[in-house]
Amino acid sequence: MRRTEMGASKEALATAECPVARAVDVVGDRWSLLIVRDVFDGLCRFGELQRNLGLSRNILTERLRTLVAQGVLETRPAADGTAYHEYGLTEKGTDLFAILVALRQWGEGHLFAEGEPHSVLLEVDGDRPVGKLEPRDADGRPITYRNAYVRKVSHESTGAPG
Repeated sequence: MRRTEMGASKEALATAECPVARAVDVVGDRWSLLIVRDVFDGLCRFGELQRNLGLSRNILTERLRTLVAQGVLETRPAADGTAYHEYGLTEKGTDLFAILVALRQWGEGHLFAEGEPHSVLLEVDGDRPVGKLEPRDADGRPITYRNAYVRKVSHESTGAPG
Protein backbone atom coordinates (compact mmCIF):
# COMPACT_ATOMS: atom_id res chain seq x y z
CA MET A 1 0.00 0.00 0.00
CA ARG A 2 1.31 3.41 -0.86
CA ARG A 3 2.16 5.85 1.89
CA THR A 4 -0.76 8.10 0.89
CA GLU A 5 -3.18 5.18 1.38
CA MET A 6 -1.90 4.24 4.85
CA GLY A 7 -3.68 7.13 6.49
CA ALA A 8 -6.50 7.23 3.97
CA SER A 9 -10.12 7.38 4.95
CA LYS A 10 -12.37 4.41 4.33
CA GLU A 11 -13.89 6.27 1.37
CA ALA A 12 -10.45 6.83 -0.15
CA LEU A 13 -9.58 3.12 0.12
CA ALA A 14 -12.85 2.14 -1.57
CA THR A 15 -11.90 4.22 -4.61
CA ALA A 16 -8.13 3.68 -4.58
CA GLU A 17 -6.32 2.75 -7.80
CA CYS A 18 -4.64 -0.14 -5.96
CA PRO A 19 -6.57 -3.46 -6.00
CA VAL A 20 -4.94 -4.46 -2.68
CA ALA A 21 -6.25 -1.29 -1.00
CA ARG A 22 -9.76 -1.97 -2.28
CA ALA A 23 -9.65 -5.60 -1.15
CA VAL A 24 -8.39 -4.62 2.31
CA ASP A 25 -11.25 -2.14 2.51
CA VAL A 26 -13.73 -5.03 2.12
CA VAL A 27 -12.09 -7.92 4.03
CA GLY A 28 -9.07 -6.39 5.72
CA ASP A 29 -10.10 -6.57 9.34
CA ARG A 30 -9.57 -9.80 11.24
CA TRP A 31 -13.24 -10.43 11.93
CA SER A 32 -14.35 -10.28 8.30
CA LEU A 33 -11.85 -12.89 7.15
CA LEU A 34 -12.60 -15.11 10.14
CA ILE A 35 -16.33 -14.89 9.38
CA VAL A 36 -15.66 -15.89 5.78
CA ARG A 37 -13.42 -18.74 7.02
CA ASP A 38 -16.22 -20.00 9.27
CA VAL A 39 -18.79 -19.85 6.47
CA PHE A 40 -16.39 -21.91 4.31
CA ASP A 41 -16.28 -24.35 7.24
CA GLY A 42 -20.08 -24.68 7.21
CA LEU A 43 -21.13 -22.28 9.95
CA CYS A 44 -23.95 -20.26 8.49
CA ARG A 45 -26.16 -18.94 11.28
CA PHE A 46 -25.58 -15.82 13.33
CA GLY A 47 -25.53 -17.74 16.63
CA GLU A 48 -23.04 -20.32 15.31
CA LEU A 49 -20.72 -17.59 14.07
CA GLN A 50 -20.99 -15.66 17.32
CA ARG A 51 -20.26 -18.73 19.47
CA ASN A 52 -17.32 -19.84 17.34
CA LEU A 53 -15.71 -16.39 17.10
CA GLY A 54 -16.60 -15.14 20.59
CA LEU A 55 -17.58 -11.88 18.96
CA SER A 56 -20.03 -9.32 20.33
CA ARG A 57 -23.42 -9.14 18.60
CA ASN A 58 -22.93 -5.56 17.42
CA ILE A 59 -19.53 -6.20 15.79
CA LEU A 60 -20.73 -9.43 14.16
CA THR A 61 -23.87 -7.68 12.91
CA GLU A 62 -21.82 -4.86 11.38
CA ARG A 63 -19.30 -7.20 9.71
CA LEU A 64 -22.06 -9.43 8.31
CA ARG A 65 -23.94 -6.37 7.03
CA THR A 66 -20.78 -5.16 5.26
CA LEU A 67 -19.96 -8.58 3.77
CA VAL A 68 -23.52 -8.88 2.43
CA ALA A 69 -23.50 -5.30 1.08
CA GLN A 70 -20.17 -5.98 -0.66
CA GLY A 71 -21.53 -9.16 -2.23
CA VAL A 72 -19.18 -11.53 -0.39
CA LEU A 73 -22.01 -13.21 1.54
CA GLU A 74 -25.71 -13.54 0.89
CA THR A 75 -28.62 -14.25 3.17
CA ARG A 76 -31.02 -17.06 2.42
CA PRO A 77 -33.82 -18.86 4.23
CA ALA A 78 -32.65 -21.42 6.79
CA ALA A 79 -32.25 -24.90 5.33
CA ASP A 80 -34.37 -26.38 8.14
CA GLY A 81 -37.44 -24.32 7.19
CA THR A 82 -37.44 -22.20 10.35
CA ALA A 83 -37.99 -18.45 10.28
CA TYR A 84 -34.24 -17.88 10.66
CA HIS A 85 -31.92 -17.05 7.82
CA GLU A 86 -28.44 -18.25 7.03
CA TYR A 87 -25.36 -16.72 5.47
CA GLY A 88 -23.81 -18.28 2.41
CA LEU A 89 -20.89 -17.46 0.18
CA THR A 90 -21.51 -15.79 -3.15
CA GLU A 91 -19.25 -16.41 -6.13
CA LYS A 92 -17.31 -13.32 -5.04
CA GLY A 93 -17.01 -14.87 -1.58
CA THR A 94 -15.84 -18.26 -2.81
CA ASP A 95 -13.09 -16.46 -4.74
CA LEU A 96 -11.57 -15.63 -1.33
CA PHE A 97 -10.69 -19.32 -0.81
CA ALA A 98 -7.19 -18.91 -2.26
CA ILE A 99 -6.60 -15.88 -0.01
CA LEU A 100 -7.56 -17.87 3.08
CA VAL A 101 -5.39 -20.80 1.99
CA ALA A 102 -2.46 -18.43 1.44
CA LEU A 103 -2.93 -16.87 4.90
CA ARG A 104 -3.24 -20.34 6.44
CA GLN A 105 -0.05 -21.54 4.78
CA TRP A 106 1.83 -18.39 5.74
CA GLY A 107 0.65 -18.86 9.35
CA GLU A 108 1.66 -22.53 9.35
CA GLY A 109 5.11 -21.62 8.06
CA HIS A 110 5.82 -18.64 10.28
CA LEU A 111 3.64 -18.61 13.39
CA PHE A 112 3.91 -22.10 14.88
CA ALA A 113 6.86 -23.70 16.58
CA GLU A 114 8.10 -26.93 15.02
CA GLY A 115 5.79 -29.74 16.13
CA GLU A 116 3.22 -27.35 17.59
CA PRO A 117 -0.27 -28.70 16.83
CA HIS A 118 -2.54 -26.76 14.48
CA SER A 119 -5.46 -27.44 12.20
CA VAL A 120 -4.69 -28.77 8.73
CA LEU A 121 -6.49 -28.15 5.44
CA LEU A 122 -7.07 -31.47 3.66
CA GLU A 123 -8.34 -32.50 0.24
CA VAL A 124 -11.75 -34.17 0.35
CA ASP A 125 -10.55 -36.85 -2.08
CA GLY A 126 -7.56 -38.62 -0.58
CA ASP A 127 -7.49 -36.87 2.81
CA ARG A 128 -4.10 -35.33 1.90
CA PRO A 129 -2.84 -31.86 2.91
CA VAL A 130 -3.52 -29.16 0.32
CA GLY A 131 -0.35 -28.32 -1.63
CA LYS A 132 1.47 -25.03 -1.16
CA LEU A 133 0.04 -22.15 -3.16
CA GLU A 134 2.50 -20.55 -5.51
CA PRO A 135 1.98 -17.60 -7.86
CA ARG A 136 2.74 -18.43 -11.47
CA ASP A 137 3.47 -16.38 -14.56
CA ALA A 138 1.39 -16.54 -17.74
CA ASP A 139 3.36 -19.61 -18.88
CA GLY A 140 2.86 -21.49 -15.61
CA ARG A 141 6.33 -20.93 -14.15
CA PRO A 142 6.69 -19.97 -10.46
CA ILE A 143 7.06 -16.23 -9.94
CA THR A 144 8.11 -14.13 -6.93
CA TYR A 145 8.16 -10.46 -6.07
CA ARG A 146 11.64 -10.35 -7.58
CA ASN A 147 10.38 -11.02 -11.10
CA ALA A 148 7.05 -9.20 -10.97
CA TYR A 149 6.16 -5.53 -10.73
CA VAL A 150 3.13 -3.27 -10.46
CA ARG A 151 2.38 -0.90 -13.30
CA LYS A 152 0.87 2.21 -11.74
CA VAL A 153 -2.11 3.80 -13.38
CA SER A 154 -1.15 6.94 -15.20
CA HIS A 155 -3.72 9.64 -15.58
CA GLU A 156 -2.56 10.24 -19.15
CA SER A 157 -3.37 6.66 -20.20
CA THR A 158 -6.79 6.65 -18.54
CA GLY A 159 -7.87 10.06 -19.75
CA ALA A 160 -8.54 11.08 -16.14
CA PRO A 161 -7.52 14.53 -15.00
CA GLY A 162 -4.03 14.71 -13.43
